[in-house]
Amino acid sequence: MKKDTALITAGRDKKYTGSAVNPKLSRASTIVFDTVAEMAQAGFDKNYQFDGGSQAAEYYGRRGTSTTLAFNDAMCELEGAVGSYVYPCGTAAITASLLSFLSAGDHLLMVDSVYEPTREFCQGTLARMGIDVSYYDPMIGKRISSLVQDNTKVIFLESPGSLTMEVQDVPSIVEAAKANSITTMIDNTYASPFNFRPLDFGVDVSIHSATKYLNGHSDVMLGVASANANAWPQLRDNSYELGQCASVDDIYTTLRGIRTLGVRMREHQANALKVASWLEKHDLVERVLHPAFESCPGYEFFQRDFSGANGLFSIVLRDANRKAVSAMLDDLVHFKMGFSWGGFESLILPVGSAPAKRAQAPWKLDSRLIRLHIGLEDSDDLIQDLSAGLERLREELTNA
Repeated sequence: MKKDTALITAGRDKKYTGSAVNPKLSRASTIVFDTVAEMAQAGFDKNYQFDGGSQAAEYYGRRGTSTTLAFNDAMCELEGAVGSYVYPCGTAAITASLLSFLSAGDHLLMVDSVYEPTREFCQGTLARMGIDVSYYDPMIGKRISSLVQDNTKVIFLESPGSLTMEVQDVPSIVEAAKANSITTMIDNTYASPFNFRPLDFGVDVSIHSATKYLNGHSDVMLGVASANANAWPQLRDNSYELGQCASVDDIYTTLRGIRTLGVRMREHQANALKVASWLEKHDLVERVLHPAFESCPGYEFFQRDFSGANGLFSIVLRDANRKAVSAMLDDLVHFKMGFSWGGFESLILPVGSAPAKRAQAPWKLDSRLIRLHIGLEDSDDLIQDLSAGLERLREELTNA
């Protein structure tokens, strides 16, 4: 089945839809049973098999209703996973996945370009639990073997990296991990399963902020982690013990968003490539950080492993300060300032003047770094908006 077709059909088994097109929106805290045997099977046989994947039956609202199970089945199919678990946000999916495989005294290898909340979790909760964290250069590849310790239990990847977009050599890192019986997990939010399927490359757990492209409409907070046969039982049991669950309304909305994921991703990519190419030629832009550009670290891995890009990239301005960046961004019309990305709208984010919290791949993320998410507006309108903003920046720099 081609992936566009899979997006339409995944999670739409008749046991979820009945006679409707979409799975039913089933809100419930309590699930009732007709017999003791039925209740026992649903509650205590954790490997109870549904046709679409390995998931527990409806048993209690926190475990999920049929809406949840339809979404999990869809993610299993799209990711090539044995099981998927849903969380209230992307950060919860990351933290629950890490906690599922780490204990006091363990060692974690964390990519140095990681999403800031993940780093904060490492420096806060994991440090307090007595879990040692080492950060590695995102471009380390197979050399990561030299950082493995006797107590290394997890290697965490994020590719491309947050803000600076380095693309990792995932197969080389996975090979080193498997040679040392280490669990690998990746934040795959950038690509979505439409453009990269980590489990096909040997990664054990693929994690998404479903808030972003999977939902696509900036109106939901949701996370999901999908695992292979080796990792699924431990991820499932620990996530349930941690009390992780999510609103079925948010799950239903995201399941609906998945149906248009392919169409949206292609349009985001086309718009972003046009805007990024225009910015690359602008005299006030020093560098464009886009995985599909040869100048991006790991471009060769992106070309080899990914089937496409999206709307997210960064630029480094040639010269700027806070006041000049404010002049550029404050009066933009189509670009709004805000966190997150992956919705239909264009966003722009000044990274700020604080140095990057990096240990192995230092990069002073000063006021010259700007992250853009290119939405589904007309690209010519977006270019015109940016052009006017850059001229305001020029004027501020000239008059300084």
